[in-house]
Amino acid sequence: MIGSQPAYDLAPLLGIAAMGLGLALGPLLWFWIRRRDAAPATRLRAFALLTLFLAFDLVLIGAFTRLSDSGLGCPDWPGCYGHASPAGASEHIALAQASVPTGAVTHAKAWIEMAHRYSATAIGVIVLALAVFVIVETSRRRVRASPMWAVATLFWIGVQGAFGALTVTMRLYPAIVTLHLLGGLGLLALLAIQAEVYEPRVIALAPALRRGLVVVTGLVIVQIALGGWVSTNYAVLACSEFPTCQGSWWPDMNFAAGFELQHSLGVDSAGGFLPFAALTAIHVAHRIGAFLVVPAIVVLAWRLIAVGDREAKPWSWALAGIAVWQTASGLGNVLLGWPLVAAVAHTAGSAALVVVLTVLIVRTRPSHAVALPNWPAGQERLAS
Repeated sequence: MIGSQPAYDLAPLLGIAAMGLGLALGPLLWFWIRRRDAAPATRLRAFALLTLFLAFDLVLIGAFTRLSDSGLGCPDWPGCYGHASPAGASEHIALAQASVPTGAVTHAKAWIEMAHRYSATAIGVIVLALAVFVIVETSRRRVRASPMWAVATLFWIGVQGAFGALTVTMRLYPAIVTLHLLGGLGLLALLAIQAEVYEPRVIALAPALRRGLVVVTGLVIVQIALGGWVSTNYAVLACSEFPTCQGSWWPDMNFAAGFELQHSLGVDSAGGFLPFAALTAIHVAHRIGAFLVVPAIVVLAWRLIAVGDREAKPWSWALAGIAVWQTASGLGNVLLGWPLVAAVAHTAGSAALVVVLTVLIVRTRPSHAVALPNWPAGQERLAS
């Protein structure tokens, strides 16, 4: 219970579903009008790209919700004090805001939180429509790709919804919020894969260079997880200068407390306040990761450019550009006191990095395509 309000109140679920459906109809109608005469594979690829674009926006809306401290703007789920919108809950919100004027619940924060939930519901509707479209087209053998990725994406967004609910009902529990962030980036990766499998494109890489690509991708995932842990524990401001921290190259740090996963926000596992040394350890770990990952991305981009493949070159420059973007926005967070614009920009860079690396991994997959003797010459499909 949160006051007299249950953590879960399913009464407004139908209204929120209607709101999500209404928001989804606009992009779906626009897509159908624009692409109704395209070839099935081209249409599916365009649909996946549209969904990827909208899901990318959703990740940024989620970041804005978290970073503006609006994650508990409506402290129950899926609605707001049992209503489908903050308009119906205005009396409850006003009472909560009057009780704690600087607290988690305000009218503005409630609208930000519900905007995120409406957007997430709309993306769920669009992902469902994409899955149905894929299953229909593949069952008719009009598109030569497995529906596995579409079904996996639909399942994934269901899990994301569950983590979104837990984020609220477990009061911003850092491990849950971090997993919710990683799940959002995982959704982008799944949609990027779908955008590639319906109309495959190939980039030829030497096996050693592709192994390097996979290693860098693994390092990026770890670094993003560390960044999520910094954000969800509010550890950004533990170090307010660069390259030193608190006037030292190696300040007082408590890694055991900082990386103990089972603790509530601001509280250690024993129920006491999370020590500042723990926040410092979280921040410094992410900073050390950046010193490793950013050069690795730059080297990978340079090696991809050196390959001379015309298909690889734009992705190589994208990697280099994102490395610069992430460095600038990360430094901005530290030196400027964690401004909201820099914080959201840093999340955007992470999301873009996931998409670019996913596309490169799919396009450079060994035995990427096999000939189909029963299909027109020159056409290929992904090897399963």
